[in-house]
Amino acid sequence: MWSFKTAQILLVAALPLASCGFTPVYGPDGVGTQLQNRVLVDEPLTRNGYLITRQLETRLGRTNDAAFALSVTVKTQEVSLAIDADGVIERYNLIGTADYTLINKSTGAIAASGQVESFTGYSATGTPVAALAAERDASERLMVILGDKLVAELQTQASL
Repeated sequence: MWSFKTAQILLVAALPLASCGFTPVYGPDGVGTQLQNRVLVDEPLTRNGYLITRQLETRLGRTNDAAFALSVTVKTQEVSLAIDADGVIERYNLIGTADYTLINKSTGAIAASGQVESFTGYSATGTPVAALAAERDASERLMVILGDKLVAELQTQASL
């Protein structure tokens, strides 16, 4: 059971949200609703491009009749972290950035643009096959993270 005091505190805490112009992303006029199934991502040319495109299409949907075109350029850099006494690198960070531009196809105007960045890590210990599998997994995880961050930025910053 909620007490009267708890109800008062919740009401007072909700007042700033009511007056700040907050609108839900997936509300009737929200940006998320306007982007869902209406964005065509440029055809990927690399494995990382494919992985981020797959994540973007999972989050935004796929369409044949797109109102928006999204171009994404992915760059990654591998940085060694842990080196053992013999000079063998045992751990890497994979740092990635994704530059993006969302264009309204009917007007040609840029609706949003920017850059998202993140990183993942992986261990290079064990067999060469295990290290390669760990590197590929880290790359896939990084593209999922970048794709999710990109969608979040589009939903909060796009001017449609």
